Amino acid sequence: MAQHNDLGKKGEQLAVDYLLEKGYSIIERNYRYQKAEIDIIAKKENLLVAVEVKTRSTNEFGNPQDFVNEKKIKLIVSAIDNYVVEKDLDVDIRFDIIAIIKEKNEFNIEHLKDAFLHF
Repeated sequence: MAQHNDLGKKGEQLAVDYLLEKGYSIIERNYRYQKAEIDIIAKKENLLVAVEVKTRSTNEFGNPQDFVNEKKIKLIVSAIDNYVVEKDLDVDIRFDIIAIIKEKNEFNIEHLKDAFLHF
């Protein structure tokens, strides 16, 4: 497996661990709908959270969250809409980004809540 794939998988697991530590329940991982994938679907109380995880080995080319573009946002929104209909849920939805940067042997995690409001 390519090194960047390993880093991505490690980042997703760190994001799951982080969310669990913060009191979220993990409902789905890598939920796919058409061309979209939601890395993590989590729940906290009556709030469903679609989480995009971006992991980078450096921020030399920009912050991880800078790589979530408008096309990706539209795909994630359509996927979570389908998920809610498919599961017949009545919940509020929030879109978060968990940005992770590996620095030497440490990982810095930044949780951006309501991240899609800024686009």
